Amino acid sequence: MIEGGVDLIQLRAKKQSPEEISKTAVGLRSMTRDAGVPLIINDHPEIARAIQADGVHVGQDDRSIAEVRSVVGPNCAVGKSTHSLDQAIRAFYEGADYIGFGPIFPTPTKPDYQPVGLKEIQKVHELPLPIFCIGGIKLDNLPKIIEAGAQRVAIVSGLLQAPDIAGYGRSVKHLLNRRSQI
Repeated sequence: MIEGGVDLIQLRAKKQSPEEISKTAVGLRSMTRDAGVPLIINDHPEIARAIQADGVHVGQDDRSIAEVRSVVGPNCAVGKSTHSLDQAIRAFYEGADYIGFGPIFPTPTKPDYQPVGLKEIQKVHELPLPIFCIGGIKLDNLPKIIEAGAQRVAIVSGLLQAPDIAGYGRSVKHLLNRRSQI
């Protein structure tokens, strides 16, 4: 992923124990730090603090932004998953440093959530903080998401299942960079 130009890596390991996540996070932190790529830890602010991660990401049913920030401190970004424009606005007022918005399309990582689709992407980007569109995003549907107004995306299965992860990352980055030049 780093070779492919991924700008940020999030460690999300829902089925792993905190001990297993912590062990993986230590090794991953060393790689991301050396490469200058920010590392975000999903759901575990204590692990994020322990390894000096660049950020921690929480969901709607997790601790509040304020509680998480009290654990990780002021120099660690705190992001929040949102599944509607209303939730995104609330996360902004709660003090999130960035927002994950989706799932845009159906995805096995969020099987219990109804996809939000493309129509609110432009509206959510009116919030004055980074927005990462997520959920079912792949290289083949990325142009539609960019056309709908997305500036940043999080890609999971498309990237991890690609036969050439670095090449896939470069292709995604190329499409996103073209968008920023328009």
